Amino acid sequence: MNQTTSKHPMSIGMLARETGASVRSLRHYDEHGLLSSGRASNGYRTFSATAIVQVRQIQRLIAAGFSLTEIRGFPDCMLMIEGAAACPETSEVQRKRLASVERQIADLERRRVRLRRMLAEGAAPPLE
Repeated sequence: MNQTTSKHPMSIGMLARETGASVRSLRHYDEHGLLSSGRASNGYRTFSATAIVQVRQIQRLIAAGFSLTEIRGFPDCMLMIEGAAACPETSEVQRKRLASVERQIADLERRRVRLRRMLAEGAAPPLE
């Protein structure tokens, strides 16, 4: 039986190997209350197998642009189910994140147009 399917707690190193997250990231998630760890007799952190799903979902949410503070506010439906797309409680936060990303894209597009003009004209055009 592999360690991740057993009832035995896993070390932070094992959790890192299973998820691809760094040990440093895992400690950071744990310190921010996003993971639940126990302590072995030697004082090292230990995690249950459910932490694998949690870490993968945290990574997915970070990749979508959410901060740890925002993620910490998400209900369990977002943190305990790998690949969870949305919960009714998080739809508004996700809409706000999307609007922010769209504003950033529009700003980058304006910068791109300006830089192209600068290159084509050989001088900086006036600010619009």
